[in-house]
Amino acid sequence: MQKTFSFDQTLTVNRLGYGTMQLPGKGVWGPSVDPDNAVAVIETAIDHGVNFIDTADAYGPLYANLYLREALKQRPNSQVMVATKVGFTRQGPNQWIPLGAPAYLRQQVELNLMTLGLDHIDLLQLHRIDPNYPLADQIGELAKMQEEGKIRHIGLSQVSVAQIQAAQKIVPIVSVQNRYNLIDRKDEAVLNYAEANHLAFIPWFPLATGKLAQGEQLQAIAKRYNASPAQIALAWLLKRSDVILPIPGTSSTKHVVDNIAAQDIELSQADFDTLDQLGRQQQ
Repeated sequence: MQKTFSFDQTLTVNRLGYGTMQLPGKGVWGPSVDPDNAVAVIETAIDHGVNFIDTADAYGPLYANLYLREALKQRPNSQVMVATKVGFTRQGPNQWIPLGAPAYLRQQVELNLMTLGLDHIDLLQLHRIDPNYPLADQIGELAKMQEEGKIRHIGLSQVSVAQIQAAQKIVPIVSVQNRYNLIDRKDEAVLNYAEANHLAFIPWFPLATGKLAQGEQLQAIAKRYNASPAQIALAWLLKRSDVILPIPGTSSTKHVVDNIAAQDIELSQADFDTLDQLGRQQQ
């Protein structure tokens, strides 16, 4: 199993990263109930080898970015690749409405730079494609900011293969962030396309195990590796494809360490196949 992924000749990351979505308040709205802990979780991830961190302006909004900025300030020598996203508006807890107006996307890229304390963004992903605006206008605005040196790489989120291909005609695309886990593999075709074209596939909601967590077979497999069901779910993703970069999120320092330990679990092919079949049965 390959433990790293290269975005370009100078930018290589450990495949198991961290996602900041769980750090803001309930409904991904407002500040954390414990801002110091939110920063400590990110610091703990970095201290345990995570160098790929996913965030978004919509998380809080902006609070997750501020916690990440403080953690990076406390770890000035860390070589962390920051991926963030633009393209959602927020009206309250658990409310998300896409907006792909080019001026809005530009504004949000600038706000990401300001709140993260960065002079450029390593990976900027369009959080959602807004059907109310031409794709060329949305991706084109990001391409302009790439030419300005504010964005290094561009990616997409929750898209189809056809949408990736359409975007690739406008600008190089290096990543896709779709929902994918052991029991939810509706986007298998997107993953296969990413694998064939060396695009990073960043699965959000990677820890889902559903009823499998209470099942005897998953419990037995986890016991063999002295692991939790969540760790086994992450190990399965890492073995599934070398282009998968899981970004499990948590607001617990203990859980972030537990999640990172999953990268050291080498599932046998037999256990991988068993999990694969069990997961398909639950879809």
